[in-house]
Amino acid sequence: MKNKYRILKIAITVIILGFLLSFSLKRFSGQKITDNKISVKMNEKTPVYFIDEKDIREIVKKQNLSGKIGELNIPALEKKINALPAVDSANVYLNLNGKLNLDIKQRVPVFRLNKNGKDFYVDEKGAEFPISKTYSHTCMLVTGDVKPSEYKKLAELVKKIDKDDFSKKYFIGISKDKDDYNLLTSKGNYKVEIGDLDQIEFKVKGFKEFVEKFLVFQDPQKYSMVSVKYQNQIVTTLNPYFKENDSVLKAGHKELAASVPVSATAKKTETKPKPAEEKKEIKKQSSSASKPKESTKAKPKTTAKPKEKKKAVEKKPAAAKPKTKAKVKIE
Repeated sequence: MKNKYRILKIAITVIILGFLLSFSLKRFSGQKITDNKISVKMNEKTPVYFIDEKDIREIVKKQNLSGKIGELNIPALEKKINALPAVDSANVYLNLNGKLNLDIKQRVPVFRLNKNGKDFYVDEKGAEFPISKTYSHTCMLVTGDVKPSEYKKLAELVKKIDKDDFSKKYFIGISKDKDDYNLLTSKGNYKVEIGDLDQIEFKVKGFKEFVEKFLVFQDPQKYSMVSVKYQNQIVTTLNPYFKENDSVLKAGHKELAASVPVSATAKKTETKPKPAEEKKEIKKQSSSASKPKESTKAKPKTTAKPKEKKKAVEKKPAAAKPKTKAKVKIE
């Protein structure tokens, strides 16, 4: 009898608990989800505004038209929010007091890529997502045919630039020309050629030393490109449209211009000694051959002397006239 009484007592308590639980669940599921019972949290470190709390609340209302907790499909709602391009992850859950919590982490763009005439953002994981019509995030602009496999390395490069004060001051964009990457600068019109995305820290460090030790003393408009893609060397390309005002470079150009003619004349003297000697020999032969002609031509000059004698003879008779008169007087 005692065992039967115990079994009956246990059965009655279970039935009562089940009834109470079903009643409480029915009452809980019948509750409506009001705006006060929806909590939306954005957990990203860098504030971005591709989606806001208002957008999330509208999605919740569309997924649960009746507004009752019992008719809300939490897994479907979580999947719907995760499908948004600007959402990195979403966690949706209910509290015992009927409060709906949505913890959302948005994608933070590392750079904006212009590829084949289309613009889109890329995050640190290398995921693409479209730009927003209502919000524009400030980040590095990248242009060129960048492959998706290079997104992560490119994101690491942009992060290193943002962390370094020097790089953040100088570099404002990245372009890809064929297989080489170039950093666009805010100082002057030149670009920094880095080649591939390997050894970025070493290349940026080399450019930094070049700027601090040399480029700060030059006009930034002087160069069209500074290349650091080669190991242990920096190659610069002068801007052909820049009028140089640097006296050091002008002096260097004068030295180069002075050295070129000397070498050219040296080559001429080395390459053409024989024709000069031949000309000298030809002149000697011609002078020797022309000597008899000069002697023949000199004869008329000797004939010109008698003319002077004739004049002298003509003058003598004028002086001898008195003698003739004297002879006449003697006779």
